Amino acid sequence: MTRQRIVLLGSTGSIGTQSLDVMATHADRFEVVGLAAGHDTKTLVEQADELGVRRVAVGDRAAARRLATERTDLEVLDGPEGVATLATVDADLVLNGITGAVGLEPTLAALRAATPVALANKESLIIGGEVVVAAAEAAGGRESHLIPVDSEHSALAQCLRGGRRDEVARLVLTASGGPFRGWSRDALASVTAQEALAHPTWEMGPVITVNSATLMNKGLELIEAQLLFERPWNELEVVVHPQSVVHSMVEFIDGSTLAQLSPPDMRLPIQLALAWPDRLGEAFAACDWTRATSLTFEPVDRSTFRALALAEQAGRRGGTFPAALNASNEVAVSAFLEGQLAFLDIAAVVEACLDDWADHAPTGTLHVTDVLGADAWARRRADQLLRQREMR
Repeated sequence: MTRQRIVLLGSTGSIGTQSLDVMATHADRFEVVGLAAGHDTKTLVEQADELGVRRVAVGDRAAARRLATERTDLEVLDGPEGVATLATVDADLVLNGITGAVGLEPTLAALRAATPVALANKESLIIGGEVVVAAAEAAGGRESHLIPVDSEHSALAQCLRGGRRDEVARLVLTASGGPFRGWSRDALASVTAQEALAHPTWEMGPVITVNSATLMNKGLELIEAQLLFERPWNELEVVVHPQSVVHSMVEFIDGSTLAQLSPPDMRLPIQLALAWPDRLGEAFAACDWTRATSLTFEPVDRSTFRALALAEQAGRRGGTFPAALNASNEVAVSAFLEGQLAFLDIAAVVEACLDDWADHAPTGTLHVTDVLGADAWARRRADQLLRQREMR
């Protein structure tokens, strides 16, 4: 059997290391031909040596140049452009596990090279929107060239196999509710970064963990679902499911609902994305139905967790609004983690940026320059708002 050639972007992060775990289990199926990291060259080199990979990319230019000097046996591509170039090498699949908006260019580079992308970097689809979708369609189709890695979207893709497109009534994404499920706005006013990082179910990076606490992450996933599966906004819903066993559901027009259930282990959706549309035989985790189990669901408190509503609004407006949403949120979350902004003020900064962007947003056909411009503008505006708050 010919092994599938994989380029792994973000190899030193949580998604990256778990992806390597999956591929090591199926070494007869996968061959890693390229690795990219942001700045952790120590881990990157260890991975490259273990796998026999000779081509790597490092987003941090200074770190890349040091590595190129130290390891002349490696081909080291440097900077964001180097990461994007790595995404265009001869491969069967690019798994994009980069965190943040910097993942957009590598996603587009892979699609322009007609290489399917297993997408864990939700931001590149959210901010790129119709640009990324158009690139996927030109490469061969969004279903074949944009393969979801997020557990929620992986679940939706699996459930959608259970019926025809015209039989679908609603897509229902589940949310754990994060560490502050059930809290009031008054209680949230004084929460700390340490409390926000204590997710009850998943172990993730700091930004995505805070996004889960504000429910911004679920809002971003709604935007992603709308783009991946082409459903109108009135057919998208979110429900709180604290156990994180049901990852998403599809409701059909006859009232039947299909749900995908599995333990909260990212190796499952990663494995499915790597082999899509096939399933591999190794089960990293499975539900134990011999034990008593309770699964509960409850409505989302949108009035307390404003970030979800802001994401929905940006998604409905489309264009560059999701890019402005994501960029301002990244700046606000960073300020919160550094103790410069209160938890509830994350949404306040994002809302103010979106309101201001309404006067600047371009109209007409969207281009990459429009997306990057919105991203840069929103970051500057969020920084300005943070400085204004510090001066009060």
